[in-house]
Amino acid sequence: MKTQRQAQIIQLLSDCDWLTTDALAGKLAVSKETIRRDLNVLQHQGKIVRHHGRARVIHPDSRDGGEPFGARLKSHYADKADIARHALDWVSEGMTLALDASSTCFHLARQLPDIPLTVFTNSLPICHEMAKRENITLICSGGTLERKYRCYVNPALMSLLKGLEIDLFIFSCEGVDEAGNMWDPTDYHARFKAQLLSRASQSLLLIDKSKFQRSSEVKIGDLSQVTQLISDAQPSKR
Repeated sequence: MKTQRQAQIIQLLSDCDWLTTDALAGKLAVSKETIRRDLNVLQHQGKIVRHHGRARVIHPDSRDGGEPFGARLKSHYADKADIARHALDWVSEGMTLALDASSTCFHLARQLPDIPLTVFTNSLPICHEMAKRENITLICSGGTLERKYRCYVNPALMSLLKGLEIDLFIFSCEGVDEAGNMWDPTDYHARFKAQLLSRASQSLLLIDKSKFQRSSEVKIGDLSQVTQLISDAQPSKR
């Protein structure tokens, strides 16, 4: 019955943009607690997205659900710049950093001092910023440019990373849910971050308060894999 009910939930969500927990409970004549348990299972299976008591289905052909880079750069601008400033405490001369294509990492790139560092990134704006630093060695992932996200997609990423020892991976994500899972809107970006997270000696997750209690299309991993979280939602500690 549980499997059948979860299939009915997927069907109901397929017919709507969003449905609330209350609405699903009413339509299926079960308790809200039962619906929440079912939604937890479906979320962990990567079949739905949950946000503020609502849920929607993830369509198999959904590939492009994230916000454009320009819109993300304007959102929570001051908070992200401040979070990035705190991340500078982790950066020291001679390190090899990996930065994702998030707007928060772009704020960090703009604040990086011109000291001997190696920076690996798939972000076009960060590449432009690092080109201004004479003492920083820049390694770009290369690949096909996604103009919406202003980043490169390179299927040969794993081969490229084989000869690179990463001291610190700094990244952000679309959301962190109640269970501590990290999410992103597209499969490639989630896999990019998961691969770097597994290879780096240490990692920093930079995330503003709007990203908590949120999920998205594809799971990156969970917070237990991250060395340190830096946010404006709670005090950061090393």
